[in-house]
Amino acid sequence: MDLEGAYSSLNLISHGHEATREIGRLLGQGAGSGDVFLLSGTLGAGKTCLTQGIAWGLGVEGYTRSPTFVLVSIHHGRLPLYHMDIYRLDHVAEVVDLGLEEYLAGDGVSVIEWADKALEAFPQPFLLVTLDFEGEKERVIRLEPRGERYERLATQVSDGLSRRRSSRQR
Repeated sequence: MDLEGAYSSLNLISHGHEATREIGRLLGQGAGSGDVFLLSGTLGAGKTCLTQGIAWGLGVEGYTRSPTFVLVSIHHGRLPLYHMDIYRLDHVAEVVDLGLEEYLAGDGVSVIEWADKALEAFPQPFLLVTLDFEGEKERVIRLEPRGERYERLATQVSDGLSRRRSSRQR
């Protein structure tokens, strides 16, 4: 079942690292067992920064680093965080051969950096998160839900950001 285009995407603006981590934190707080977040963006766009926020939202202590050389790092919080990076892989077949499905179907939350290199290797539903530069410090973070669960999660993130903005203005 192809869910692409069935749900509306949400564009968020981040004005720096703290805002990017906050969006991630809201994703992590709303994340459930078996959730899959596929991250896309050029080098330095903020994928690892967003993942750090997701980790904090899951209650992971400390900092996460991009697992470029080990492919998968596991962090423990309210749910396990399976942080994957497929930057060094060149072909979809390499991604398929890794056997990531045990993580994707596991009891934790899977976050895959550079997922755009092999989108077709990942089963739906998932949340595609694209980070693009918008000026020197700003980023556009696009949440593209592929499934009802992720449509609700994107709405939760948007609502959480709105609440934070309105509480700051008081």
